[in-house]
This record gives sequence, C-alpha cells and structure tokens, in this order.
Amino acid sequence: MLLNPFCPLTTAKVLALKATVLVLLTLLIKAKVRIGAFSALGVFLLLLQTLIFLLAAAGALGVVAAAAGFDAMQQRRTAAA
Repeated sequence: MLLNPFCPLTTAKVLALKATVLVLLTLLIKAKVRIGAFSALGVFLLLLQTLIFLLAAAGALGVVAAAAGFDAMQQRRTAAA
C-alpha cells in the first residue's frame, strides 16, 4: 500500500504519531530529571544521617569520658581521706 501525502487521513496519522513521540520524549526527560533529583536527595539524606550518627557517637563517648573522669576524681578523694 502506497501512502499518498495528500490524503488527510494519512496526514492525521502522521501528526498523531509525531505528537505521541513528543509526549513520550517529554515523559522520558521528566523521568530522568526526577531520578537525578531524588538520587541527589538520597545522597544528601545519607550524609546527614551519617553526620548525626557520628555526632551522637562522639557525644556518647564524651559522656563516658566525663563519667570516667568523675569516678577517678571520686576515688582519689576517698583514697586521700
């Protein structure tokens, strides 16, 4: 079957295919942008979680060190008395 370019039905089909391709390309670009944005957000949240964990661990070690120092000071006072 030969396509006649002057046939309005064929022209309508070609325009519909062009519109479909344009919509699909737009959706593909939108998906790629969204994947990139949420990947960056995930990396940021992972770094934030790591920072919070490190700060919590450092705080816990600080409390342990302070308690050990206080205990050592108390033992010296009882030994000196």
